[in-house]
Amino acid sequence: MALSLFRLFLSAGIAFLTGKLVSKVKLPAILGWLIAGMALGPHVLSLMDQPLLDAGWYQNAVHILECAVGLMIGTELVWSKLKRFGRSIVITTLTQSLGTFLLLCLVFGVVFYLSQLPVYLAFLLGGIALATAPAPALSIVREFRTSGPVTQTLIPMAALDDIVGCIVFFTTIAVVTGNLSAGTLPPYMAALVVGLPLIIGAAVGIPAGLALRKERSASASLAILLLTILAAAGVGFFFNHVVMPRPVLNFMLIGMAFSAAFSNMISEERLSRLMSAFNPILGAAMILVILNLGAPLDYHLIFGAGLFTAVYIAARAAGKYFGAYFGASITKAPDTVKKYLGLTLLPHSGVSLVFTGIAVSVLTGADPDSARIIQGTIAAAAVINEIIAVVAAKKGFEWAGELRPEQREAAQAPPRKST
Repeated sequence: MALSLFRLFLSAGIAFLTGKLVSKVKLPAILGWLIAGMALGPHVLSLMDQPLLDAGWYQNAVHILECAVGLMIGTELVWSKLKRFGRSIVITTLTQSLGTFLLLCLVFGVVFYLSQLPVYLAFLLGGIALATAPAPALSIVREFRTSGPVTQTLIPMAALDDIVGCIVFFTTIAVVTGNLSAGTLPPYMAALVVGLPLIIGAAVGIPAGLALRKERSASASLAILLLTILAAAGVGFFFNHVVMPRPVLNFMLIGMAFSAAFSNMISEERLSRLMSAFNPILGAAMILVILNLGAPLDYHLIFGAGLFTAVYIAARAAGKYFGAYFGASITKAPDTVKKYLGLTLLPHSGVSLVFTGIAVSVLTGADPDSARIIQGTIAAAAVINEIIAVVAAKKGFEWAGELRPEQREAAQAPPRKST
Protein backbone atom coordinates (compact mmCIF):
# COMPACT_ATOMS: atom_id res chain seq x y z
CA MET A 1 0.00 0.00 0.00
CA ALA A 2 2.92 2.35 0.71
CA LEU A 3 4.12 1.99 -2.89
CA SER A 4 0.59 2.63 -4.17
CA LEU A 5 0.32 5.79 -2.06
CA PHE A 6 3.66 6.99 -3.42
CA ARG A 7 2.45 6.36 -6.99
CA LEU A 8 -0.78 8.24 -6.28
CA PHE A 9 0.97 11.30 -4.79
CA LEU A 10 3.52 11.30 -7.61
CA SER A 11 0.70 11.16 -10.16
CA ALA A 12 -1.06 14.05 -8.41
CA GLY A 13 2.14 16.10 -8.55
CA ILE A 14 2.57 15.42 -12.25
CA ALA A 15 -1.08 16.32 -12.87
CA PHE A 16 -0.63 19.59 -10.96
CA LEU A 17 2.38 20.55 -13.06
CA THR A 18 0.58 19.57 -16.27
CA GLY A 19 -2.32 21.80 -15.26
CA LYS A 20 0.09 24.68 -14.75
CA LEU A 21 1.55 24.15 -18.22
CA VAL A 22 -1.91 24.07 -19.79
CA SER A 23 -2.82 27.28 -17.95
CA LYS A 24 0.14 28.99 -19.61
CA VAL A 25 -1.64 28.68 -22.98
CA LYS A 26 -4.86 30.18 -21.51
CA LEU A 27 -6.74 26.87 -21.19
CA PRO A 28 -8.31 25.50 -17.98
CA ALA A 29 -5.94 23.55 -15.75
CA ILE A 30 -8.55 20.82 -15.48
CA LEU A 31 -7.65 19.75 -19.02
CA GLY A 32 -4.08 19.19 -17.91
CA TRP A 33 -5.28 17.04 -15.01
CA LEU A 34 -7.45 14.95 -17.32
CA ILE A 35 -4.68 14.47 -19.88
CA ALA A 36 -2.21 13.56 -17.12
CA GLY A 37 -4.65 10.96 -15.80
CA MET A 38 -4.97 9.37 -19.23
CA ALA A 39 -1.18 9.35 -19.70
CA LEU A 40 -0.45 7.93 -16.22
CA GLY A 41 -3.27 5.36 -16.28
CA PRO A 42 -3.17 1.63 -17.13
CA HIS A 43 -3.42 2.21 -20.89
CA VAL A 44 -0.21 4.28 -21.23
CA LEU A 45 2.45 4.61 -18.49
CA SER A 46 0.66 2.60 -15.74
CA LEU A 47 1.93 4.77 -12.91
CA MET A 48 -1.68 4.51 -11.74
CA ASP A 49 -2.14 0.85 -12.64
CA GLN A 50 -5.32 -1.20 -12.53
CA PRO A 51 -4.65 -2.79 -9.10
CA LEU A 52 -4.40 0.72 -7.62
CA LEU A 53 -7.64 1.85 -9.28
CA ASP A 54 -9.44 -1.28 -8.03
CA ALA A 55 -8.17 -1.09 -4.43
CA GLY A 56 -10.90 -0.63 -1.83
CA TRP A 57 -8.99 2.03 0.13
CA TYR A 58 -8.50 4.00 -3.07
CA GLN A 59 -12.20 3.89 -4.01
CA ASN A 60 -13.19 5.01 -0.50
CA ALA A 61 -10.69 7.87 -0.63
CA VAL A 62 -12.09 9.01 -3.97
CA HIS A 63 -15.62 9.05 -2.50
CA ILE A 64 -14.46 11.27 0.38
CA LEU A 65 -12.79 13.60 -2.13
CA GLU A 66 -15.98 13.68 -4.22
CA CYS A 67 -17.84 14.74 -1.08
CA ALA A 68 -15.33 17.59 -0.64
CA VAL A 69 -15.66 18.62 -4.29
CA GLY A 70 -19.42 18.95 -3.77
CA LEU A 71 -18.65 22.06 -1.69
CA MET A 72 -17.87 23.89 -4.95
CA ILE A 73 -21.57 23.88 -5.77
CA GLY A 74 -23.27 23.79 -2.39
CA THR A 75 -21.56 26.91 -1.04
CA GLU A 76 -23.06 28.86 -3.94
CA LEU A 77 -26.61 27.82 -3.00
CA VAL A 78 -27.15 30.55 -0.44
CA TRP A 79 -30.77 31.67 -0.41
CA SER A 80 -29.95 35.36 -0.01
CA LYS A 81 -27.90 35.16 -3.21
CA LEU A 82 -30.49 33.11 -5.09
CA LYS A 83 -33.17 35.73 -4.38
CA ARG A 84 -31.03 38.38 -6.07
CA PHE A 85 -30.73 36.48 -9.34
CA GLY A 86 -34.02 37.70 -10.68
CA ARG A 87 -36.66 36.22 -12.96
CA SER A 88 -34.74 36.75 -16.18
CA ILE A 89 -31.66 34.84 -15.09
CA VAL A 90 -33.69 31.95 -13.66
CA ILE A 91 -35.76 31.58 -16.84
CA THR A 92 -32.74 31.86 -19.12
CA THR A 93 -30.89 29.26 -17.04
CA LEU A 94 -33.80 26.85 -17.42
CA THR A 95 -34.20 27.40 -21.16
CA GLN A 96 -30.52 26.94 -21.99
CA SER A 97 -30.04 23.98 -19.61
CA LEU A 98 -33.20 22.07 -20.41
CA GLY A 99 -32.95 23.06 -24.07
CA THR A 100 -29.48 21.50 -24.21
CA PHE A 101 -30.75 18.34 -22.52
CA LEU A 102 -33.72 17.94 -24.85
CA LEU A 103 -31.69 18.63 -27.99
CA LEU A 104 -28.96 16.14 -26.99
CA CYS A 105 -31.60 13.52 -26.20
CA LEU A 106 -33.34 14.05 -29.54
CA VAL A 107 -30.21 14.10 -31.70
CA PHE A 108 -28.49 11.17 -30.02
CA GLY A 109 -31.75 9.27 -29.78
CA VAL A 110 -31.91 9.28 -33.57
CA VAL A 111 -28.16 8.57 -33.96
CA PHE A 112 -28.18 5.63 -31.53
CA TYR A 113 -31.42 4.23 -32.96
CA LEU A 114 -29.96 4.23 -36.48
CA SER A 115 -26.70 2.78 -35.13
CA GLN A 116 -28.63 0.03 -33.25
CA LEU A 117 -27.19 1.17 -29.92
CA PRO A 118 -29.14 1.60 -26.64
CA VAL A 119 -31.24 4.75 -26.89
CA TYR A 120 -31.02 5.36 -23.14
CA LEU A 121 -27.43 6.51 -23.71
CA ALA A 122 -28.88 9.64 -25.32
CA PHE A 123 -30.41 10.65 -21.98
CA LEU A 124 -27.11 10.08 -20.14
CA LEU A 125 -25.22 12.22 -22.64
CA GLY A 126 -27.94 14.88 -22.38
CA GLY A 127 -27.58 14.92 -18.58
CA ILE A 128 -23.79 15.13 -18.74
CA ALA A 129 -23.92 18.02 -21.23
CA LEU A 130 -26.02 20.37 -19.07
CA ALA A 131 -23.48 21.83 -16.66
CA THR A 132 -21.31 24.76 -17.73
CA ALA A 133 -17.78 25.51 -16.51
CA PRO A 134 -17.75 29.07 -15.19
CA ALA A 135 -13.97 29.21 -14.71
CA PRO A 136 -12.89 29.81 -18.35
CA ALA A 137 -15.41 32.59 -18.96
CA LEU A 138 -14.87 34.13 -15.52
CA SER A 139 -11.10 34.12 -16.07
CA ILE A 140 -11.77 36.24 -19.16
CA VAL A 141 -13.96 38.53 -17.04
CA ARG A 142 -11.10 39.05 -14.58
CA GLU A 143 -8.33 39.33 -17.17
CA PHE A 144 -10.10 41.84 -19.40
CA ARG A 145 -12.27 43.44 -16.68
CA THR A 146 -15.40 42.94 -18.74
CA SER A 147 -18.48 44.88 -17.73
CA GLY A 148 -22.03 44.91 -19.06
CA PRO A 149 -25.27 42.90 -19.30
CA VAL A 150 -23.61 39.67 -20.50
CA THR A 151 -21.13 39.71 -17.62
CA GLN A 152 -23.84 40.55 -15.08
CA THR A 153 -26.00 37.67 -16.36
CA LEU A 154 -23.26 35.08 -16.62
CA ILE A 155 -21.84 35.28 -13.10
CA PRO A 156 -24.97 34.33 -11.07
CA MET A 157 -26.07 31.88 -13.79
CA ALA A 158 -23.08 29.64 -13.09
CA ALA A 159 -24.45 28.37 -9.77
CA LEU A 160 -28.03 27.98 -11.01
CA ASP A 161 -26.82 26.10 -14.07
CA ASP A 162 -25.14 23.46 -11.92
CA ILE A 163 -28.27 23.09 -9.78
CA VAL A 164 -30.39 22.28 -12.82
CA GLY A 165 -27.64 20.06 -14.17
CA CYS A 166 -27.43 18.04 -10.96
CA ILE A 167 -31.19 17.59 -10.69
CA VAL A 168 -31.56 16.43 -14.30
CA PHE A 169 -28.48 14.21 -14.33
CA PHE A 170 -29.13 12.46 -11.02
CA THR A 171 -32.78 11.89 -11.91
CA THR A 172 -31.69 10.41 -15.24
CA ILE A 173 -28.98 8.22 -13.71
CA ALA A 174 -31.43 6.99 -11.06
CA VAL A 175 -33.88 5.81 -13.72
CA VAL A 176 -31.11 4.17 -15.78
CA THR A 177 -29.64 2.52 -12.67
CA GLY A 178 -33.02 1.07 -11.77
CA ASN A 179 -33.55 -0.31 -15.27
CA LEU A 180 -30.08 -1.83 -15.52
CA SER A 181 -30.23 -3.49 -12.12
CA ALA A 182 -32.40 -6.33 -13.43
CA GLY A 183 -34.48 -6.41 -10.28
CA THR A 184 -31.61 -6.02 -7.80
CA LEU A 185 -32.56 -2.38 -7.23
CA PRO A 186 -36.28 -1.99 -6.34
CA PRO A 187 -38.13 0.85 -8.11
CA TYR A 188 -38.40 2.92 -4.93
CA MET A 189 -34.63 2.75 -4.57
CA ALA A 190 -34.21 4.68 -7.82
CA ALA A 191 -35.69 7.74 -6.10
CA LEU A 192 -33.40 7.20 -3.12
CA VAL A 193 -30.36 7.44 -5.39
CA VAL A 194 -31.21 11.14 -5.73
CA GLY A 195 -33.06 11.82 -2.47
CA LEU A 196 -30.97 9.92 0.05
CA PRO A 197 -27.69 11.80 -0.59
CA LEU A 198 -29.58 15.07 -0.13
CA ILE A 199 -31.01 13.87 3.17
CA ILE A 200 -27.64 12.59 4.39
CA GLY A 201 -25.87 15.81 3.41
CA ALA A 202 -28.47 18.06 5.02
CA ALA A 203 -28.65 15.93 8.18
CA VAL A 204 -24.91 16.34 8.76
CA GLY A 205 -24.76 19.89 7.37
CA ILE A 206 -27.24 21.35 9.88
CA PRO A 207 -25.23 20.44 13.02
CA ALA A 208 -22.10 21.50 11.14
CA GLY A 209 -23.73 24.89 10.57
CA LEU A 210 -24.58 25.21 14.27
CA ALA A 211 -20.95 24.50 15.17
CA LEU A 212 -19.54 26.83 12.52
CA ARG A 213 -21.75 29.76 13.56
CA LYS A 214 -19.71 30.25 16.72
CA GLU A 215 -16.65 32.45 16.40
CA ARG A 216 -13.51 30.32 16.40
CA SER A 217 -10.02 30.55 15.02
CA ALA A 218 -9.54 29.79 11.33
CA SER A 219 -7.77 26.51 12.12
CA ALA A 220 -10.50 25.37 14.52
CA SER A 221 -13.25 26.19 12.00
CA LEU A 222 -11.38 24.33 9.27
CA ALA A 223 -10.95 21.32 11.56
CA ILE A 224 -14.70 21.27 12.25
CA LEU A 225 -15.41 21.46 8.52
CA LEU A 226 -13.05 18.58 7.72
CA LEU A 227 -14.43 16.40 10.51
CA THR A 228 -18.02 16.98 9.42
CA ILE A 229 -17.13 16.23 5.77
CA LEU A 230 -15.70 12.91 6.98
CA ALA A 231 -18.87 12.35 9.03
CA ALA A 232 -21.07 12.98 5.97
CA ALA A 233 -18.96 10.57 3.92
CA GLY A 234 -19.09 8.02 6.74
CA VAL A 235 -22.89 8.09 6.82
CA GLY A 236 -22.83 7.73 3.04
CA PHE A 237 -20.57 4.65 3.32
CA PHE A 238 -22.97 3.10 5.84
CA PHE A 239 -26.02 3.50 3.61
CA ASN A 240 -24.09 2.60 0.46
CA HIS A 241 -22.75 -0.71 1.76
CA VAL A 242 -25.22 -1.72 4.48
CA VAL A 243 -28.66 -0.33 3.60
CA MET A 244 -28.70 -0.07 -0.20
CA PRO A 245 -28.87 -3.28 -2.28
CA ARG A 246 -25.76 -2.10 -4.13
CA PRO A 247 -23.38 0.90 -3.75
CA VAL A 248 -24.99 3.51 -6.00
CA LEU A 249 -25.04 6.70 -3.89
CA ASN A 250 -23.26 9.74 -5.27
CA PHE A 251 -20.92 11.37 -2.75
CA MET A 252 -20.58 14.63 -4.63
CA LEU A 253 -24.32 15.17 -4.13
CA ILE A 254 -23.88 14.43 -0.41
CA GLY A 255 -21.19 17.11 -0.27
CA MET A 256 -23.36 19.56 -2.18
CA ALA A 257 -26.33 19.14 0.19
CA PHE A 258 -24.04 19.20 3.24
CA SER A 259 -22.41 22.49 2.24
CA ALA A 260 -25.69 24.07 1.11
CA ALA A 261 -27.11 23.39 4.57
CA PHE A 262 -24.31 25.00 6.57
CA SER A 263 -23.78 27.81 4.04
CA ASN A 264 -27.29 29.10 4.72
CA MET A 265 -26.71 29.08 8.49
CA ILE A 266 -23.61 31.29 8.68
CA SER A 267 -22.86 34.82 7.50
CA GLU A 268 -21.51 35.42 4.00
CA GLU A 269 -18.35 36.91 5.50
CA ARG A 270 -17.75 33.84 7.67
CA LEU A 271 -18.48 31.53 4.73
CA SER A 272 -15.98 33.43 2.61
CA ARG A 273 -13.27 33.10 5.27
CA LEU A 274 -14.02 29.42 5.75
CA MET A 275 -13.84 28.62 2.05
CA SER A 276 -10.63 30.63 1.67
CA ALA A 277 -9.05 28.35 4.27
CA PHE A 278 -10.56 25.26 2.60
CA ASN A 279 -9.60 26.20 -0.97
CA PRO A 280 -6.15 24.51 -0.98
CA ILE A 281 -7.79 21.25 0.14
CA LEU A 282 -10.55 21.69 -2.43
CA GLY A 283 -7.95 22.25 -5.14
CA ALA A 284 -6.10 19.05 -4.19
CA ALA A 285 -9.38 17.12 -4.08
CA MET A 286 -10.32 18.37 -7.55
CA ILE A 287 -6.97 17.27 -8.98
CA LEU A 288 -7.30 13.77 -7.54
CA VAL A 289 -10.95 13.37 -8.58
CA ILE A 290 -10.23 14.43 -12.17
CA LEU A 291 -7.05 12.32 -12.19
CA ASN A 292 -9.22 9.37 -11.17
CA LEU A 293 -11.56 10.09 -14.08
CA GLY A 294 -8.75 10.34 -16.58
CA ALA A 295 -6.75 7.28 -15.49
CA PRO A 296 -9.19 4.59 -16.73
CA LEU A 297 -9.64 6.34 -20.10
CA ASP A 298 -8.10 4.54 -23.05
CA TYR A 299 -6.76 7.15 -25.47
CA HIS A 300 -7.68 4.84 -28.35
CA LEU A 301 -11.33 5.61 -27.51
CA ILE A 302 -10.80 9.26 -28.47
CA PHE A 303 -9.86 8.32 -32.02
CA GLY A 304 -12.66 5.77 -32.26
CA ALA A 305 -15.42 8.12 -31.08
CA GLY A 306 -14.99 10.81 -33.71
CA LEU A 307 -18.57 10.93 -35.03
CA PHE A 308 -20.23 10.81 -31.61
CA THR A 309 -17.85 13.45 -30.28
CA ALA A 310 -18.54 15.81 -33.21
CA VAL A 311 -22.31 15.36 -32.79
CA TYR A 312 -22.00 15.91 -29.03
CA ILE A 313 -20.02 19.15 -29.34
CA ALA A 314 -22.26 20.56 -32.10
CA ALA A 315 -25.58 19.62 -30.42
CA ARG A 316 -24.43 20.92 -27.03
CA ALA A 317 -23.28 24.23 -28.53
CA ALA A 318 -26.59 24.64 -30.37
CA GLY A 319 -28.59 23.84 -27.22
CA LYS A 320 -26.65 26.31 -25.08
CA TYR A 321 -26.69 29.13 -27.64
CA PHE A 322 -30.29 28.93 -28.84
CA GLY A 323 -31.62 28.04 -25.37
CA ALA A 324 -29.99 31.18 -23.96
CA TYR A 325 -31.24 33.23 -26.94
CA PHE A 326 -34.81 32.01 -26.40
CA GLY A 327 -34.76 32.65 -22.64
CA ALA A 328 -33.30 36.12 -23.06
CA SER A 329 -35.88 36.91 -25.74
CA ILE A 330 -38.97 35.97 -23.72
CA THR A 331 -37.67 37.90 -20.69
CA LYS A 332 -36.83 40.95 -22.84
CA ALA A 333 -33.15 40.95 -21.91
CA PRO A 334 -30.78 43.33 -23.75
CA ASP A 335 -29.89 42.40 -27.33
CA THR A 336 -26.28 41.69 -26.41
CA VAL A 337 -27.44 39.07 -23.89
CA LYS A 338 -29.65 37.43 -26.53
CA LYS A 339 -26.89 37.33 -29.12
CA TYR A 340 -23.76 36.59 -27.13
CA LEU A 341 -24.58 35.03 -23.74
CA GLY A 342 -24.71 31.58 -25.32
CA LEU A 343 -21.11 31.88 -26.49
CA THR A 344 -19.90 32.34 -22.91
CA LEU A 345 -21.72 29.15 -21.81
CA LEU A 346 -19.88 26.73 -24.10
CA PRO A 347 -17.00 25.66 -21.81
CA HIS A 348 -17.54 22.13 -20.53
CA SER A 349 -17.82 21.65 -16.79
CA GLY A 350 -15.52 19.78 -14.43
CA VAL A 351 -18.77 18.64 -12.86
CA SER A 352 -19.63 17.01 -16.18
CA LEU A 353 -16.44 14.96 -15.94
CA VAL A 354 -17.55 13.78 -12.52
CA PHE A 355 -20.95 12.94 -14.04
CA THR A 356 -19.14 10.90 -16.68
CA GLY A 357 -17.38 8.87 -14.01
CA ILE A 358 -20.72 8.16 -12.31
CA ALA A 359 -22.35 7.12 -15.59
CA VAL A 360 -19.43 4.86 -16.49
CA SER A 361 -19.47 3.21 -13.05
CA VAL A 362 -23.18 2.47 -13.47
CA LEU A 363 -22.74 1.05 -16.97
CA THR A 364 -19.49 -0.89 -16.60
CA GLY A 365 -21.00 -4.02 -15.08
CA ALA A 366 -24.27 -4.19 -16.99
CA ASP A 367 -23.30 -2.67 -20.36
CA PRO A 368 -19.51 -2.25 -20.76
CA ASP A 369 -19.74 -1.42 -24.48
CA SER A 370 -21.98 1.55 -23.70
CA ALA A 371 -19.63 2.61 -20.90
CA ARG A 372 -16.80 2.79 -23.44
CA ILE A 373 -18.94 4.95 -25.75
CA ILE A 374 -19.62 7.41 -22.92
CA GLN A 375 -15.93 7.44 -21.93
CA GLY A 376 -14.63 8.01 -25.43
CA THR A 377 -17.19 10.63 -26.39
CA ILE A 378 -16.77 12.80 -23.29
CA ALA A 379 -13.00 12.33 -23.05
CA ALA A 380 -12.57 13.67 -26.57
CA ALA A 381 -15.21 16.40 -26.13
CA ALA A 382 -13.64 17.60 -22.87
CA VAL A 383 -10.40 18.33 -24.69
CA ILE A 384 -11.65 19.56 -28.07
CA ASN A 385 -14.60 21.59 -26.79
CA GLU A 386 -12.52 23.60 -24.29
CA ILE A 387 -10.19 24.87 -27.01
CA ILE A 388 -13.14 26.03 -29.12
CA ALA A 389 -15.17 27.28 -26.17
CA VAL A 390 -12.54 29.55 -24.63
CA VAL A 391 -12.05 31.34 -27.97
CA ALA A 392 -15.83 31.61 -28.44
CA ALA A 393 -16.33 33.00 -24.92
CA LYS A 394 -13.75 35.72 -25.47
CA LYS A 395 -15.36 36.61 -28.81
CA GLY A 396 -18.75 36.77 -27.11
CA PHE A 397 -17.54 39.42 -24.67
CA GLU A 398 -15.76 41.26 -27.49
CA TRP A 399 -18.80 41.32 -29.79
CA ALA A 400 -21.00 42.38 -26.86
CA GLY A 401 -18.72 45.39 -26.40
CA GLU A 402 -17.85 44.45 -22.82
CA LEU A 403 -14.07 44.39 -23.10
CA ARG A 404 -12.13 47.41 -21.89
CA PRO A 405 -11.63 49.92 -24.73
CA GLU A 406 -7.89 49.26 -25.05
CA GLN A 407 -8.45 45.49 -25.05
CA ARG A 408 -11.20 45.83 -27.66
CA GLU A 409 -8.93 47.87 -29.91
CA ALA A 410 -6.16 45.29 -29.56
CA ALA A 411 -8.54 42.44 -30.36
CA GLN A 412 -9.96 44.19 -33.44
CA ALA A 413 -6.65 45.54 -34.81
CA PRO A 414 -5.48 43.75 -37.96
CA PRO A 415 -2.07 42.09 -37.76
CA ARG A 416 0.82 44.26 -38.84
CA LYS A 417 2.42 43.48 -42.15
CA SER A 418 6.16 43.22 -42.30
CA THR A 419 7.87 45.79 -44.45
